[in-house]
Amino acid sequence: MHTHTHTLRPALALAAAFLLASTATSPASAASAAAGGTPADHGSRSPWTAAWTAPSQRPSTSFRDNWSEEGFRDHTLRQVVRVTAPGEEIRIRLSNRYGTSPLHITGATAALAGRGAAERPGTAKELTFGGSRSATVPVGGRLAGDPVALRTGRLQKLTVTLYLRERTGAATFHDQAYATSYRARGDRRADSSGKPFTETTQSLYYLSDVEVRGAGDSPRRKGGIVAFGDSITDGFGSTADADKRWPDQLAERLAAKGEPRPVLNSGIGGNLLLHDSSWFGDSAWSRFERDVLDKPGVGTVVLLEGLNDIGFSEVDLTTYKPNPAVSVAELIEQQRSLVRQAHRRGVEVVGATLLPMKGAEYYNAASAAKIREFNNWVRTSGEFDAVVDLNRALAAPDDPERLHPAYDSGDHKHPNDAGYGALARAVESALSA
Repeated sequence: MHTHTHTLRPALALAAAFLLASTATSPASAASAAAGGTPADHGSRSPWTAAWTAPSQRPSTSFRDNWSEEGFRDHTLRQVVRVTAPGEEIRIRLSNRYGTSPLHITGATAALAGRGAAERPGTAKELTFGGSRSATVPVGGRLAGDPVALRTGRLQKLTVTLYLRERTGAATFHDQAYATSYRARGDRRADSSGKPFTETTQSLYYLSDVEVRGAGDSPRRKGGIVAFGDSITDGFGSTADADKRWPDQLAERLAAKGEPRPVLNSGIGGNLLLHDSSWFGDSAWSRFERDVLDKPGVGTVVLLEGLNDIGFSEVDLTTYKPNPAVSVAELIEQQRSLVRQAHRRGVEVVGATLLPMKGAEYYNAASAAKIREFNNWVRTSGEFDAVVDLNRALAAPDDPERLHPAYDSGDHKHPNDAGYGALARAVESALSA
């Protein structure tokens, strides 16, 4: 493993991020406290911490069949997520950012996950929104649930179950989740066995965040880590339902060494620094604030973007139109802009070099030259609080422009589970320097 690092600057000010997470006490949370849950006096509570996230995307069927374009009607949707921070209370956030109709939530629950769509018996908690069991999320809007007492461990898997009785229209979603979501006909919220949930996809719908508080060990000095990038961050090539993406493995490594921090995956497959895409999400610059800086408790972002800007401009891909030529100077200026945004909010930035991709579909002499130029800037510019040299960490020993065969998922661009482990080790080293 080769890493090139600068010493991380001290965190500047996380208070603003914590204030964004404040919420009023709801009748549901007061009732929970009265029943033996956590206290309802939120003034004495620790701030919320983002423990899981998934960036929202426009409905599409770009990579695989999913339910985003058809939406839901009289369906129960059960989704499984793994939180990377412990808590005594949780709350969820829902997004209808790209919906064309108001999203009516008839009811919702959360529980500790069992196997598949099953829940651990007796752990399900009803979720409320402003004290009500039902809620409506307007077109383009977001909604935060009320706090609910549910004790969660670090790296705990949870289910979030939504009953959607009314027709939703096209669904805001996250395309490449590498985790199974489940659907059943009718209202199956109370079913903990999971047996009625016979339909599955590998995407997530409406659920954008899970936040926790109250465990007493949230790392306030350093804060959480956001992995911000494209399909390599999203986890393309990793084993579904195995939590082998590099942010997953980083969270495990930090916990194992006794230095746990929440780690959030804000990757979108195909994402670009400079341009929006109907399939590959809003550009990095346009989504950076909501997908990184607005997450409560965040102290560090690992920035791994630019490979698609280079690759898409060098080949004629039917999946991305237009595919304008992008210069390295444009990529550098946009990365500088993201660094400035982060520093204004007290968030440190770890810059990452782009991985080798010799043999991939958009590798040629021009793209290879751009990658070398861009990576040299990342290594030497001094713009970042730290640098992790993923290019060298994952390169083949006999060819620095080729992904190491032991780390190659097969397309010569995306790592496999072992490759994502090597990537996580490199990032861990940069964070510790």
